[in-house]
Amino acid sequence: MFAAARGSGLTRPSRPDHDIRHARRPVASAQCKHMLANTSLQEYLCIMTNAENDREKRTAQQSSTQHPGRDAVLDATALRALAHPLRVRILDELSAYGPLTSSGLATRIGESSGVMSYHLRQLEKAGLVREDESLGTARERWWERRPGSIATPEPSSLPPASPERLATQLITDEWMRSREANFHEYLAEGESVFGQEWLSIAASDTTNLRLTPEQLHQLIVDFDTVLWKYIDAYKQNPSPGSRPVQIHVNAFPLVRGEPTETDDSRRRPGTRPNQNTTNQNTTTPEQEQPS
Repeated sequence: MFAAARGSGLTRPSRPDHDIRHARRPVASAQCKHMLANTSLQEYLCIMTNAENDREKRTAQQSSTQHPGRDAVLDATALRALAHPLRVRILDELSAYGPLTSSGLATRIGESSGVMSYHLRQLEKAGLVREDESLGTARERWWERRPGSIATPEPSSLPPASPERLATQLITDEWMRSREANFHEYLAEGESVFGQEWLSIAASDTTNLRLTPEQLHQLIVDFDTVLWKYIDAYKQNPSPGSRPVQIHVNAFPLVRGEPTETDDSRRRPGTRPNQNTTNQNTTTPEQEQPS
């Protein structure tokens, strides 16, 4: 399953980068949900054993196995700092729209500037945000995301129900919630905000394939090659007339899918692997009606 942004009718202003990645992880277990419901995650994450602190030191500078050399994997300190929905939202806003003041963030998010200032300081301590001194004044501080891509840890590298795994679950869930909210905001309000030059080229596609792990990996590598070309060209040098845009990529095996038989002749007569593409605002031949 591959969801890409290309085609004919869907985009919206949001995170214009490729610098937040979600590590591949299974659906959250009932055990994790139970612990989150009965324990303050912020408190739980503060109960770090010496062994966990040692592991934090060893993994602090790891880079993502999916994108080596590009992504910095969030260490235990960063995970603890982000284990709060409001802080994830702050990081999202700075990623999407660039430097903002605490009062600017407060207006966007609907909180007081004092609350924003507190959470910004916590994110600063964890190395996730920094002050933009080129914009700041004696009376007002501007904040920005630290440059570079970040990734959540691979779930398989974290013990079940560990503080890091719970934090990764919360952070990833919040990122996905933000992604959905941005897309639905475009669907609901995009037509009243954007001209036809944007509405006609934004897109949402879903493609269904049958691939091996190696083939899926190569697809992701190929897509990344194209995307990084645009990141390197425009991330720090936006063109006149450009706007924040967000590109979503989901590529994953379907949980309820069955493996393809190794012997192609064993497939039922008249059937073939499913290779369908769904493109918003398009019509397949089967859907066309005679005039």
